[in-house]
Amino acid sequence: MLILTRKMPPNSSLSANLIISLTAVERTKTRHRHQTPFGSIMIQLPRGTVLQNGDLLQTEAGDYTVQIVAEPEPVLTVTAKSFLDLLRAAYHLGNRHIPLEITASYLRLSPDPVLQSMLEHLGLEVCPEIAPFEPEGGAYDHH
Repeated sequence: MLILTRKMPPNSSLSANLIISLTAVERTKTRHRHQTPFGSIMIQLPRGTVLQNGDLLQTEAGDYTVQIVAEPEPVLTVTAKSFLDLLRAAYHLGNRHIPLEITASYLRLSPDPVLQSMLEHLGLEVCPEIAPFEPEGGAYDHH
């Protein structure tokens, strides 16, 4: 079993020996076992580490590198007729302290029928789909 203990700096010139897909929740776990066709990989990172799409992890010896990618998962993608409507939706979702992916053209969150109904009531379009989910890290996230 490979044990990955180091997150490499962004823009590292390393090439990955293996790529593994993790959901948004899995990317927040600092202790995680992942089964691959080549065997088990154990991720053991410092508490509070949140992995992002494209991050590279290495074994302590530096002899093996794994790239993390955001696994497509069930999400709600929210779009609006105007940027102000999208901003208003982000405000209401932020008040509920849920993981939220924010872009200039859409918001993305985990499926929730109550929130979906609220957003539709606000006049937004909500589309259930399967897509990578990359929520904001929060104000104190230093990635």
